[in-house]
Amino acid sequence: MPPDWRSLMPDVVRIAKDDDRSVMERLWLMFRHDLSEFDELLPNPDGSFRDEWLHQAFTDDDRVPYLITCDDRPAGLAFVRGLAGPTRVLNSFFIVRGVRRRGIGLKAVQEVLARHPGPWEIAFQDTNVTAVHFWRRVATQTVGDAWTEDRRPVPGRPNLPPDVWISFNTPAEGGY
Repeated sequence: MPPDWRSLMPDVVRIAKDDDRSVMERLWLMFRHDLSEFDELLPNPDGSFRDEWLHQAFTDDDRVPYLITCDDRPAGLAFVRGLAGPTRVLNSFFIVRGVRRRGIGLKAVQEVLARHPGPWEIAFQDTNVTAVHFWRRVATQTVGDAWTEDRRPVPGRPNLPPDVWISFNTPAEGGY
């Protein structure tokens, strides 16, 4: 009998290791497939999507990949960059469709944010209505009304509408 996903929460949000790379690659394909609806990109001829962020998450000291699991099964990923700078950027976040709308994404992203207190920026597209609601909810539940939102052009993609960027500061002791 399959687990009751409605009652699950992420039981682990941990830094992905080299042994997790193949799982992270599969999650990345699902993530990029979901985003292709909004950024108008087709897969590469071999069926893959751009994956430089995936590779950088494992090789760049200024980045860290997180694997999110539920019941010892992969449920999502998060990539953080800007570890050495003044502002962290959550440049990739994904929860598999089968467990969305159950609070798993909110709890997982709050765990990631708490591990890196201080200034944060998170980008998403206005056309992704689900992301708009989710990231505004994350910001509000994390820091109340102490967040801002602005629009910035997508570098190298003048045909796309600007990205929406949410900015806020997380408390030093995970006080949310």
